[in-house]
Amino acid sequence: MNTHRRTKSSGPVPPTRTLIVDNGAYNIKAGFSSSSSIGECHVIPNCMARDRDRKVYVGSELRKCKDFGDIVFRRPIEKGYLVNWESEKEIWEHEFFDDKATLHCDPQETGLILAEAPNALPALQTNCDQVIFEEFQFARYYRCIGPSLNAYNDVQAIFKAPARDPTGPILPAEILLLIDSGYSHTTITPILKGNPLQAAIRRLDVGGKLMTNHLTRLMSLRQYDMRNETHLINEIKETCCFITRDFSRDLERTWKGTVGDRREEYATSGGIAKDYVLPDYHNLKSGYMRDHDPHVAGKLRKLATGKPAEAADDVLTLRNERFTVPELLFNPMDIGLRQPGLAQLVMQSLSVLPIGLWPGLLANVVVVGGNANIDGFIHRLQAEIMQLAPDECLVRVARPPDPIVSTWQGGASLAKNEGLLSKFSVTKQEYDEYGGAWVARKFGGR
Repeated sequence: MNTHRRTKSSGPVPPTRTLIVDNGAYNIKAGFSSSSSIGECHVIPNCMARDRDRKVYVGSELRKCKDFGDIVFRRPIEKGYLVNWESEKEIWEHEFFDDKATLHCDPQETGLILAEAPNALPALQTNCDQVIFEEFQFARYYRCIGPSLNAYNDVQAIFKAPARDPTGPILPAEILLLIDSGYSHTTITPILKGNPLQAAIRRLDVGGKLMTNHLTRLMSLRQYDMRNETHLINEIKETCCFITRDFSRDLERTWKGTVGDRREEYATSGGIAKDYVLPDYHNLKSGYMRDHDPHVAGKLRKLATGKPAEAADDVLTLRNERFTVPELLFNPMDIGLRQPGLAQLVMQSLSVLPIGLWPGLLANVVVVGGNANIDGFIHRLQAEIMQLAPDECLVRVARPPDPIVSTWQGGASLAKNEGLLSKFSVTKQEYDEYGGAWVARKFGGR
């Protein structure tokens, strides 16, 4: 007798593979997973772009662009939430449903795990569910907040503890405090056995976009007009910026001095001053950082001394901009943003939870998202939380090996547990039978 035979009442056969999509504001992290294997994660720009020659790039086509000067971006996600499905559908159709796409799939034979930002508006969630089932017609679908997927990673291995048994069942971490610092914002999500503690979720409106815009203003005010060079400024931020351990000391090092009395230390600013060589998109396709040489002034001085322009590099010199920009994560009031810093927000999140959970949460603080790669972030955050946390609590802060794809990896691990994924997911048949309101209640945990 065939024990695997399914009757009509047992529902449709589950899809053999699942597409996991971490739909970030800057990048889409996507790839396939099944109960037997995990595929490769692909990082795709979540945008449509038009260059100065009016050529349009959709998603991964952006990598073919050779001149990012004056490029204009259109992003479907604003302030962390998906508000423009018309643009998003064009990107998804190009990346997932086009016959030549690397991640091509037939949605009617594929499951979907879609990660979204915490506290999304119900109207946006309903619209998302309708697009997934009525337009794309995925066979099975699970919508959840991105931070909760990180609980399915091997959290203790991130803290250099012994890795979990790869042959054992994949279950969520028992307790975790997840900080997701991405393009639009930074969120703090306490997670207990894979479930987010909704009342304790906190959001800081400082992300990669705000820091890039702030750096653009500083550079345009002090050096060149960079207001139309958002892509280039973002690269400069990722290459040059760091989070200082002693803000006052480094600010003193980079102080020029009073008028007519320039400080000697200002020339190199104690090693903080760096030059970023700007690309011309002809001979130099991408810029790079180098140590600041106070004797080299740039193209104009080279021309004045009779040397050819080709012998000079067009550079931006960065001093306190390198650390004052990411400092906004810890002191948003520096630009008048009336929110507490990240460490204070962590303690605000804990304050609404039973104090018995504090030791477990503080000992398992994991930072993901693109901003986790900023040099010095983890050390500074741990130091500031330790100053605010009770003395008897151990504070551990760590980041995964690749914090950008960590949420996707958690979703891929969840997809390997077919029983758990089936429990969380909604099938196309259920959506047609019970309607969108029932789906919203199920994903909302009600």
